Amino acid sequence: MKLLSHKIALITGASAGIGEAAARCFAENGANLILAARRLEKIENLAAELIKQHKVDIFTFQLDVRNQPEVEKKIMALPDKWQKIDILINNAGLSRGLDKLHEGKLSDWDEMIDTNVKGLLYVSRAVIPGMVARGKGDIVNIGSIAGHEVYPAGNVYCATKFAVDALTKGMQIDLVDTPLRVSAVDPGMVETEFSMVRFHGDKERAGKVYQNVEPLTGADVAEAILFCVTRPPHVNIHQVRIMPTCQAAAMVLSRKG
Repeated sequence: MKLLSHKIALITGASAGIGEAAARCFAENGANLILAARRLEKIENLAAELIKQHKVDIFTFQLDVRNQPEVEKKIMALPDKWQKIDILINNAGLSRGLDKLHEGKLSDWDEMIDTNVKGLLYVSRAVIPGMVARGKGDIVNIGSIAGHEVYPAGNVYCATKFAVDALTKGMQIDLVDTPLRVSAVDPGMVETEFSMVRFHGDKERAGKVYQNVEPLTGADVAEAILFCVTRPPHVNIHQVRIMPTCQAAAMVLSRKG
């Protein structure tokens, strides 16, 4: 039997990067998936591919985690078959800009705080009560090494990931008297759409981030998530910090060439 057979996993931000990789990894291991993202066409195409390849069931819906009424409405309206979520992966998140605080754009700040912090809270508030009522569930919050160290011009993004770290620890405390488990997976440099989003679509600037290094892939991070949710029931992996070998800290990289 596959590791996640008969499990239902909800993945936010599933249209690309770590979210997409987690969907692929979990489908390969037998999980039935609920995929949510703003880009509906992308998750629908991904779902069609994974259903054909792995013979799993997948439910998709468009979701902007920043919109609390929408989050509550859509999660509460899940068909009966999909109500009993076993695994929540709070993956939706982004970075906007790399400016000094006094030069930062308010719209960038709002988008990061609303997505990375409030979005995680909204989804968690909608999903976790059902897990508590059923007496089982795994929550994995995707953080970052930016939640452990502040780097130049990272100010607000780092603050949001420090918040994810604090919220994860708060969840672990609040749920300690239940069978639920809460984990954080905090990657270093991962080659995804992250830098394209951060630099508002500037391909040249985004490409330089990964120049002459071998970063993590989304699949590397997905394997760490899988590890967290497949431990024996008495084992809770509180935190995984995963880095490419060429990276020692947020701004300490060995570039070849």
